[in-house]
Amino acid sequence: MASQTKLKILNDPIYGFITIPNERIFKIIEHPYFQRLRRISQMGLSYLVYPGAHHTRFHHALGCVHLMLKAVRILRIKGVEISEEEEEALLIAILMHDIGHGPFSHAMEHSLVEGVDHETISLLFMEQMNTEFNQSLTLAIQIFKGSYDRKFMNQLISSQMDMDRLDYLKRDSFYTGAVEGNINSERLITMLNVVNDELVVEEKGIYSVEKFLIGRRLMYWQVYLHKTSLVAEQLLIRVLKRAKELIGEGHQLHASGSLLYFLQNKVERHNFDQHTLEMFSRLDDNDVISAMKEWMYSDDFVLSNLCEMIINRKLLKSKIKKKRPSQEKLDQRKKALQKKYNISEKEASYFVFEGEIANLAYKREKDNINILHKNGKICDVVKVSDQFNLKALTNTVTKYYMCYPKVKD
Repeated sequence: MASQTKLKILNDPIYGFITIPNERIFKIIEHPYFQRLRRISQMGLSYLVYPGAHHTRFHHALGCVHLMLKAVRILRIKGVEISEEEEEALLIAILMHDIGHGPFSHAMEHSLVEGVDHETISLLFMEQMNTEFNQSLTLAIQIFKGSYDRKFMNQLISSQMDMDRLDYLKRDSFYTGAVEGNINSERLITMLNVVNDELVVEEKGIYSVEKFLIGRRLMYWQVYLHKTSLVAEQLLIRVLKRAKELIGEGHQLHASGSLLYFLQNKVERHNFDQHTLEMFSRLDDNDVISAMKEWMYSDDFVLSNLCEMIINRKLLKSKIKKKRPSQEKLDQRKKALQKKYNISEKEASYFVFEGEIANLAYKREKDNINILHKNGKICDVVKVSDQFNLKALTNTVTKYYMCYPKVKD
């Protein structure tokens, strides 16, 4: 078919109309690697808590492109030189920043592949597509990796106040109904500037920055680290762990070819080759859901129960405390479970476990959010802010969780 250039406009519930600026970006969006993001949920299993949270990585990536277009326009108005080539590279880099996410996003990051994070896989996808797109993604890859000599460009992609965070907080807030994350991304972008090749926020935008940081902290405790989402994600990790174990022992399990590939093979960075990338590109949420629906009827007590807990939302009870639960409490619950169902200690540990969660809203030692004063002086937001609780956001808060089966009457 003859190619035809037409204006591409998408309707987004957050920003209204999003314009796809050129043909190359549209072709990247049309690529099967990118279309796969329509089938990868943005918030993992959070829909078990917030029924509206069914939005995808595809939504989020397009939202980031929209914000990046705004940021480039604002910076140009303020006299920052950004060439057409650099603009396109920025848009491609932010469009593809999450392309390496596996099923259910962060919940699955280290379950299917070991020691390979989604950023690394995103880079592998970008390099593969660069070959297909006649090396036209080279500059985007340099910006994504932080190797391009204009530092602020990488900060727009990955920093403590990048386009990624500005979109996901607002988007996740919208779809969950948790208003705490409803930050003013438009205002924050309007206040951006560049000094000595670093991204800064103009002084009058400080209250928007404060709201952004506090909103992010609240979203983590209220939404991303919600105890029910947490237990669902832990169960999902254990489902795959058990499936891998059973396949390793020679059991037959029904699953899609792509999922079986990762269950049967130990995939690490050193053996993550072209074929592995192709198999990964076929994986999405549907593979895992379909497999769990099958495994619910498995003869294995652990696998069938774990799958039923997720599919039918009969989750474990979870408690979050400031102190780590005692080993005595864990052993007590494990023994009770072993006795009730006549299972081994190893099997019981799939249903009784503990762990820790940490929340750090702002890191002072890396990629600071700098405020530009009218006199040209630049200071860290924490120093400038009259919000006494902003200093508290620089401390890591750690809490501990314990999960165990609910006692049936």
